[in-house]
Amino acid sequence: MSLPDSNGLAMHLNYQQPSHCHQGHVQLHSQLNRTDVQFSAEILQPLQFRDAMAALFGVVSSDYRYVPKDRSAYAAYLQMRRVNQNQGLFAAQRAYFDWLYQNDPLAYCILDPIISVYADRVMFEVFSRDEGCYAALSCKPSLFAIPDPAHTQYGTTHIDFSEALASGIEQMRSFRQASLQIGQQASAIAVQTAEAQPDQHIIEKKINVPTSWLRGLLQVQSAAQLSQDQVQLRPIDLYNALFHLRMHADQKGKRRGLLLELIPNQPPSLILEPSGTVISSPDAPVYQGKQAKLIRLWGRRRLALLQRILPYAQQVTVRLLGNGMPSYWTIEAEHFSFTLAITGFSAANWSQALNFDLLMPRQLEHDAKPIQQVVQYLQQHGAANIEQLYRALSESESESLNLTECRAAVQHACQQGLVMFDLAQQLYRYRPLTEQPLDMAHFRYRHPAEQQAYDLLSRRKAITNLQVRVIPRDGVELSCEVSVSEDQRSYSSKLKLNEEGMVSKAECSCHAFLQHGLSQGPCSHLVALRMAYAAQQAQRDPQQVTQETRLFTRRRAQQVEQIQLTLNQKRLWLQTDAGESSSAIPKRQQLAFNHVEAARQAYLDKISQLQRTGFIENTVG
Repeated sequence: MSLPDSNGLAMHLNYQQPSHCHQGHVQLHSQLNRTDVQFSAEILQPLQFRDAMAALFGVVSSDYRYVPKDRSAYAAYLQMRRVNQNQGLFAAQRAYFDWLYQNDPLAYCILDPIISVYADRVMFEVFSRDEGCYAALSCKPSLFAIPDPAHTQYGTTHIDFSEALASGIEQMRSFRQASLQIGQQASAIAVQTAEAQPDQHIIEKKINVPTSWLRGLLQVQSAAQLSQDQVQLRPIDLYNALFHLRMHADQKGKRRGLLLELIPNQPPSLILEPSGTVISSPDAPVYQGKQAKLIRLWGRRRLALLQRILPYAQQVTVRLLGNGMPSYWTIEAEHFSFTLAITGFSAANWSQALNFDLLMPRQLEHDAKPIQQVVQYLQQHGAANIEQLYRALSESESESLNLTECRAAVQHACQQGLVMFDLAQQLYRYRPLTEQPLDMAHFRYRHPAEQQAYDLLSRRKAITNLQVRVIPRDGVELSCEVSVSEDQRSYSSKLKLNEEGMVSKAECSCHAFLQHGLSQGPCSHLVALRMAYAAQQAQRDPQQVTQETRLFTRRRAQQVEQIQLTLNQKRLWLQTDAGESSSAIPKRQQLAFNHVEAARQAYLDKISQLQRTGFIENTVG
């Protein structure tokens, strides 16, 4: 592995030979330049293992980005095949990887799956090519029968994973004996398909991994520890949602969100846009939260990656971070658990990604000593929950850590790729992502514009005249003046965020935006505006607000009633809309007060009244 450059982190993955599956015998060859990990067992449930691995391959190979037609790369690939058609298998594969590295480095910008062998679990981790979803497969001990546990060697490494291996696993059947071998060298099995090749035939994958890909992998996995709303769904409810999405294509220009309606002491409901189809069941476990919420998620098509393992599901647990934020879907089966994390945004949606970045701690602003203590303890004990970590660190050090400091330390360890959080079991596990520790200075910021934006925010009076205008059912308009002392001038920046949290309109008077627009990414002034708005929302005091618009929704059967409240200094506006399914005319009411305090109090009292009568806030932005 070499240092990151402008294109990404160059990683070299060496394997003795390709992983393969023949007549149910699966051999996963691990990386040669890492510590050897050994595991050999009989697979007791071949069908569950087959479908779980198929779901894992579906995630690692998924790419939902729009790709325009371009036959130039395909023509170059065909020419490479003609030149190497008379070579052997290993020479041809090596030529193929060399061709990818030189001609299309982003075509194979994924890491092979990360596999970790523990005393109680065998875990696989993958991240999709489009940075849209993360998956963790945790195989329980009941899935395997280990003939000789003494030969098992615990640790973490990468395994060779290819389409040929996935095709071989698809041939597994319940009436055939199946086995799994993991290691750097081939193991002796009943049917030997290939012999260990000499060193000159070692397969070397040279992958130029973008730093944003690794950063997304680290952040989405470590964000599983943040404060969440947790609900449980019946597997049939998730099946009905997937069936509806499969039978109804997305409509251009229409909403494509998945809403979860959470009301305390009531079962959760799934609402599919734009049709407003409601999927609910009175038999599902009730929501245990204290406040009603309507959370909108994006990337719902990625839930189809769970369809192979849904027949084995005994329970579906959904953990939510908020509107447009990552969501975690855990399928709990008898012999395995599968966690799918959907980011909710793609690399193109930089505004929503920035909003997610603000939830995560900054890596370089934390004491390294507690992080080292956490890593050392997990390295010795394998796995532990937060209470065990807190007790162990408090007893071992003269300067004891409180629970908040312990949580911060373990979260930073996850961001640095040293520790992973097993969401299904709520355990922290030692899992070094790479053989060499990552230099976190390269992953602190998503791009140079973000670093410059943080610098602008730290300056006094660099961001002035910040204005926010909420447009009901349309989005939020933001504007500000950004003063840059180096340029000796101020820039006028404007943003409009739609209901999806994506940028629908952007303007800036700087030279970079006037020349390239958003084609080269956002300028630092637009990024600073987005972060200043997020900081203002985080510091917002409801008792001091003088201008605000909020939207509330109440659903009764298939009819939706909406009430929009607008406070503007001494005036309060109320607009009631019975929804598209009703022929009632929207009602408008305006109230004027002598003082701003009186208008604000009436505004807050009206909000409390709406919440008591079953309305849920659905404010955009």
